[in-house]
Amino acid sequence: MTVLHGRTVVPGVVEGEALVSHETISGWGGIDPATGTIIERRHELCGVCFTGKILVFPGAKGSSGWSGFFQTTRLLGTAPIGMIFTVVTTKAALGAVVTRVPALTDLDRDPTEAIRTGDRLRLDATAGTVEILR
Repeated sequence: MTVLHGRTVVPGVVEGEALVSHETISGWGGIDPATGTIIERRHELCGVCFTGKILVFPGAKGSSGWSGFFQTTRLLGTAPIGMIFTVVTTKAALGAVVTRVPALTDLDRDPTEAIRTGDRLRLDATAGTVEILR
């Protein structure tokens, strides 16, 4: 089992399947909050649903509307259950806060390289750890 250590953005503990993106995600027009699906046409995960998964990605791009779209996913029940950012920005942090899911950033290894889509993770954002259970 591999353990990564990072900095807490939003505390909490979840366990679930990882969905890894090597590209930032646009909230405003890049996701469909009604389905929890990435709809950004040129994105590597276009058509993939993040609902109920731990989203591992570099962070947000675009306008501050990013956080509003992720808040809508929480309200509709289509949000990811956790988020892991390679680098936190104000947009990404605000998105995690309004989505109210455990979130980590600034890990001791690049999480987009250490974690693969489909890996089982235990994200303990309160303690600042991610266990890759595979």
